[in-house]
Formats: sequence, structure tokens, C-alpha cells
Amino acid sequence: MLNKYKSLSKLKLIDKGILFMLLSASISALNGAIAKILSETMDPIEIVFYRNFLGVIIILYSLKKIPVSINTSKLHLLFLRGVFGAMAMLLFFYTIATIPLGEAVILNKTSPFFVTILAYYLMKETINTHTFFTLVIGFVGIVFIMKPFGIEISIEHILGVLGGFFAAAAYATIKKIKDIYDARIIMLSFMGIGMTLPILLFLFTPYAQFKIYTDPFVWSLIVLMAIISTASQWFLTRAYSLTPASIIGVVSYTNIPFAIGFGFMLGDSLPDMYTFLGIALIVLGGILVSKK
Repeated sequence: MLNKYKSLSKLKLIDKGILFMLLSASISALNGAIAKILSETMDPIEIVFYRNFLGVIIILYSLKKIPVSINTSKLHLLFLRGVFGAMAMLLFFYTIATIPLGEAVILNKTSPFFVTILAYYLMKETINTHTFFTLVIGFVGIVFIMKPFGIEISIEHILGVLGGFFAAAAYATIKKIKDIYDARIIMLSFMGIGMTLPILLFLFTPYAQFKIYTDPFVWSLIVLMAIISTASQWFLTRAYSLTPASIIGVVSYTNIPFAIGFGFMLGDSLPDMYTFLGIALIVLGGILVSKK
């Protein structure tokens, strides 16, 4: 009876983690669509700065209302989570601005593969037959959507995959500190460094120019992106805190059909039958892993 109760409790945690990841994926795709619109006016580095600046304000307000204590024993891991997350965001927003939205998200979705590898080596998580099977289904779906034999490999594509690696490293770090720090503190480390890196790029490199924007429409999009990005990060952090990284990695593939849909609304071409087949396989993989 006790074992049955523990199994049910574990299942509830997994289901909740999957739900959080689905919410994070859909909101993240919407965030990418907003970033794509903003990239027509703003530099990607500026978008990262403003998005994190407003996110920091939101988190600090939350911490003022409901304060938490900060454990100083793992600050280095908290810092690494911030660096990895900020690098992933910079690279992701750059690819969003330079290649189609769906394609940028697909390249970023290499992160679940890196997550599974990092979880295996760093956190000693096991990869059983069921998880491996769902990863294969997700990978085949990615291949059908990406059609790698017909894609033109460029620096943007390489940076997109590199962004996926940094995202995976950030997710893996969450698993190390999830029981030590409140989710808002983890998010604050990411957004704080995500705000600092663009400033350093503005000050010390010729690759970015900082501008002050007065267009109300631009600011409304920035505020909306900051709010939904903060929500997406909270859902993502909670998902990885509740459920094994390999499972959440597969469920995060649902970000792809969401992004393709938003990209189509923004003018991207209608997905062909191979893309639709890839989406179906990715969704199937998510369903199978949720039945674990």
C-alpha cells in the first residue's frame, strides 16, 4: 500500500512537471514571435537587455512581497546557471533575428539531447529503454522538420546549435540547485546576468549599439515579452525541479509546433507534409513519455 502511494505521488509530480513544461513551451514560442517582430526595429542584444531588465524588476518586486533567505554554499552554481542561460538567450535571439522563427527554434531544440547526455554524466540519471525510445521518436521528428540534407549550414545554424548546448547546461544546473534556492532566485541569477552581458557588449565591443526607444508599440511588446518570458522561465524552472531532465527534454519538443504556428502567422511558409509528420512524431513522443 505504501509503495502504491509513493508511486502515485511520483506520477503526480511527473504530470505536474510535464504540464509546467507544456505551458513554458507555448509561452516561449509566443515570446520568440514577439522577439521576431521586435528584431525588425531593435538589435537582438538590445532585446535581451530590455527583456531581462523588466524581468529583474518583476522578480525583485515578488521577492519584496514574499522574501526568501539565500544559501551562500552554492553561489558558484547559481552564477553558472545565470551565465549559461544568458548565453543561450543571446544566441537564440540572434538566430531568431537572422533565420526563420521555426528554424531557429528547431536548432535550439537540440538542447534536450544535450540535457540527456549531461543528466547521465553529471547527475547519474538513468536512460531506460522507454526514455531512449521516446528520444528516438523526438529525434526522427526533428529530422523530418529540419530536413538536414537540404539545409544550408551557416554560422547562424552553428550558433543556434551552440545556443541549444548552453540552454542544456543551464537546465542541468537547475537540477543541482533546485533544492537549495527558491525558483525566483534561480530566475534572478539568469536575468541579472542576462542584463549584465548586453551592457558589457555595448561598452566593450563594436557589435552592438544601444538606443533609447520612445515608440509606445515597441515598449508594449517589450513589456509583454518580459512578463511572459518571466512566466515561461518560472514554469520551466518548476518543470525541471519536479521531473527528470530526460523526460522534460522530450516534452519541450512541443515548442517546435508552437513556434512554427507563430512563424506561419508572421509570414513563414506553410509547413510541408514532412514537417507535419515531424510534428506528429514529436507530439507522439511527448504523449508516450507522459505515460511513463
